[in-house]
Amino acid sequence: MTTAAELVDLLRDGKVTSRHLVEQSFARIEETEADVQAWAYLDKDAALARADEMDAIRHTGRPMGPLHGIPVGLKDIIDTRDMPTECGTPLMAGRQPDADAALVERLLDAGAVIIGKTVTTEFAFMYPSKTHNPHNLDHSPGGSSAGSAAAVAAGHVPLAVGSQTNGSVIRPAAFCGTYGFKPTTGIISRRGLLSQSPVLDQVGVFATNIEDLGLLADVLGGYDASDTLSYPRPRPGMYKGAKSEPPVEPNFIWFEMPYFDRLHDDARAGMMEVIDALGGQVEIMDAEASFGSLVEAHQIIMEYQIAQSLGWALDKDPDNVSPKIADSIKRGRGFSDEAFAEACEIRTNTIEYFKSFFRDFDAILTPSAPGPAPRFDEGTGDPIFSTIWTLCGLPCVTMPLLGTENGLPMGVQLVGGSEEDDRLLRTANWMLRHLMNENE
Repeated sequence: MTTAAELVDLLRDGKVTSRHLVEQSFARIEETEADVQAWAYLDKDAALARADEMDAIRHTGRPMGPLHGIPVGLKDIIDTRDMPTECGTPLMAGRQPDADAALVERLLDAGAVIIGKTVTTEFAFMYPSKTHNPHNLDHSPGGSSAGSAAAVAAGHVPLAVGSQTNGSVIRPAAFCGTYGFKPTTGIISRRGLLSQSPVLDQVGVFATNIEDLGLLADVLGGYDASDTLSYPRPRPGMYKGAKSEPPVEPNFIWFEMPYFDRLHDDARAGMMEVIDALGGQVEIMDAEASFGSLVEAHQIIMEYQIAQSLGWALDKDPDNVSPKIADSIKRGRGFSDEAFAEACEIRTNTIEYFKSFFRDFDAILTPSAPGPAPRFDEGTGDPIFSTIWTLCGLPCVTMPLLGTENGLPMGVQLVGGSEEDDRLLRTANWMLRHLMNENE
């Protein structure tokens, strides 16, 4: 499969046009969108006009961007001044932002063609959306970045952007059998995105390969003083990291976690095969006692802030708020300021712990989700296998390396050190090649 970076080179050499790529995207959407339902909004005319502009720029020899002419989908919680942003709820139907989100500005600066807005679950939470899993329409694509994962998996676009407050990038990528990456907290600005939890909200990306994850994340990254978690220092070169070779074979660690009783038998067996294939490079550690409080700390922070950020919806129109988000808001209103402060302190202490942890290990090896995608009517799936890493803001990548007998994909997740996203993607690409060689 041709990568986005390779497509940009083909565009630069005049071997393909952006118009052709955009027309291909819409042709694939027309073929499967009635079943998959990955899109909340599409504007073919505007996308083709943008593609023609990018082609004219190339033809006249002007500078080209790293995503020049490449079709991209955006989760419908990301503000766009020329498209509605409705956040998966009728309470925001028809909402038209006055300005683009920071990451949209960076995409446009890179020459990307934003073809539309992908479906999100209600308020980017856990109530199922209309989107179906492209691998099996009877199953969920996960959430909350359901449409972004499904659009890439269905071949509608080579790249898409989502967000993660718990497991909303890694889980749907794993369920839909595509690659997903959540960079370190603070690499990508959240200005212009729906705020669910200012402490936990993070941006993530979807692609068909590891290198494109790095390419897109590099484009989106940058300091933004208006985002309280954005940091004013250089970012890791993620695309370069994804393409580079590790100086020595990487070391991994597998934590036996307190929530591993939720792990599906197929997922457990698949992960054990991965560990066996990596041989002596994986150390196994029992973490059931040491990490037991982190899941609760995440819940307190998230729901305390959801009550503040989204409580207006329950007060304004409770009939148009799902029981899932309503219950979360109500629980959040029950947490005291002291409980929130204590949970934040646990988060800070854990972040400090992981600052030195990755001196000895290149990555944590862990499942991306408890197992394959649940059936569509069973919800969006359990995000627990992302919770601790999201709490700490660590970079995470999922690769579609496993599957069930009935053809549903399952992901393998690697977690890296803070601001070592380049090292994480380098390690992921090494592991991917190593496992492929083992299977030959």
